[in-house]
Amino acid sequence: MTNVPHVLIVDDDRAIVHLIAESLKVEGYKVTTAHNGQDALHILENNRNGFSLLILDIMMPGMDGLEVCRQIRSRFTAPIVLLSGKDRELDRVIGLEIGADDYVTKPFLIGELVSRVKAHIRREQRNVQRQGKQDSVLSFENLMINKETFEVYKYEERVMLSTKEFQILVYLAENRGRVLSREQIYDAIWGNGEFGDINTVTVHIKNLRDKLDPNNKLIKTVWGAGYKFTGEGMN
Repeated sequence: MTNVPHVLIVDDDRAIVHLIAESLKVEGYKVTTAHNGQDALHILENNRNGFSLLILDIMMPGMDGLEVCRQIRSRFTAPIVLLSGKDRELDRVIGLEIGADDYVTKPFLIGELVSRVKAHIRREQRNVQRQGKQDSVLSFENLMINKETFEVYKYEERVMLSTKEFQILVYLAENRGRVLSREQIYDAIWGNGEFGDINTVTVHIKNLRDKLDPNNKLIKTVWGAGYKFTGEGMN
């Protein structure tokens, strides 16, 4: 990530792309645009410095935004904000499950969208700074978390996580043995007072378990209270 945040906007509606792009440029962000999923994949594959955030419309002809999100999430770790002309809970759930970090319904207030973008990028920058001040590797039995490279290995095989999944895992692991409520997890990862839905914590925990902990041995549910990471630390 460069010093100046770089945002990729993908939407087949050129007027919306122009509006978002100009609004972000006013905030000092660098902006790249695409109008279909194939072009977005090409841009992502050929951008060496990466992007700070991706704004991705779901309803596009050809390859839709959900498919783009699914294809890039294993390689693109920065936040993904989905846009949709339909306020459908199914789209929202699917988007979060495949690795998106936020969901905005059209029509939207451009000021609110820009605020969300700024909040996500600001939070990523804080996480990088905080992780740089702490030990970069957390090791547990059969599990290794590298906070500097955003890599997770289980039984020495890499497990691909979205940015938010990784951040939740680190937060739980750093608080091993403590019961953390959904509210605590949401505030720590998404930010107290920021836009969003606390139910997204449940979705991300489910995704973490599917990828890392299908038998619920690492992340325990404490009914009525929250979640607890119980992995055994390595010396």
